[in-house]
Amino acid sequence: MSNLATTVAELKNVSKSYAQINALKNVNLNIYSGEVIALLGPNGAGKTTAISLLLGLLRPSQGEALLFGESPQARAARSRVGVMLQLSGIPETLKVKEHIELFRSYYPNPLPMAELLELSNLTGLENRWYGKLSGGQKQRLHLALAMCGNPDLVFLDEPTTGLDIATRRALWEQVRSFIDRGRTVVLTTHYLEEADALADRIVLINKGEIIAQGSPTEIKAQTSGRRIRLQTSLKLEEVRSISGVSSVKQEGNALEIFANNAEQVVLNLLSRDKQASALEVSTAGLEDAFLALTEERKAA
Repeated sequence: MSNLATTVAELKNVSKSYAQINALKNVNLNIYSGEVIALLGPNGAGKTTAISLLLGLLRPSQGEALLFGESPQARAARSRVGVMLQLSGIPETLKVKEHIELFRSYYPNPLPMAELLELSNLTGLENRWYGKLSGGQKQRLHLALAMCGNPDLVFLDEPTTGLDIATRRALWEQVRSFIDRGRTVVLTTHYLEEADALADRIVLINKGEIIAQGSPTEIKAQTSGRRIRLQTSLKLEEVRSISGVSSVKQEGNALEIFANNAEQVVLNLLSRDKQASALEVSTAGLEDAFLALTEERKAA
């Protein structure tokens, strides 16, 4: 992200405690205009707390949260934000257009109804009751509600949970059309392939601390090289001693190995065990990096 980019939200030396639990510990986070940033981490890592602080739903125990340079509780700042949460309790007897009209009334300069329907691919469904929508249609309506105020910054909390692959991809096409307008998106998701494909920057949170951040490529690079999987009679200790091997573990009847120089490691393995079989070599993915980095912090 360019140094010239404007900071739209930030956490400055923020800590947040609940009784004896430290949900966030001295976190510094800047969110810049025009970027898609994915906040990732295991359950209970502190992602929801961080977002709640930026939205003004919580106050820091220590440090400062800012939204467009103001307090997140300031009306002027909040009017520039859209939020798509994992919603529940939406009245099922209101129509699509009635929900949108209601949410539009909350903002000084809302997007037109027709534009919101087109953006969320709900044109033709405006008179359908919410309770009669499919799961994917409901999620598209939730997206439209988040966009009602023509926001500069949108928080998307698990936006495709429970959707099939085709519906997830369709929803992301609608999100991309919004991103293309130069807006900022903060995403939380358990679907790491979404973060890999869409995020400009990934921030990995674990146990209340930021343990890694960077582009998806940079995050994946923190997992050594490539992944090797094969069935072999070699022992874990013997494989671990091979030059270039960074980690190895048993996966069923096979070994999973991460290595800096995969080709040389494979040659070494095959020279030691000529009966090795089921060999697979692949590039380490975001899921591999996520697991490796969070496991390292757990071990620490």
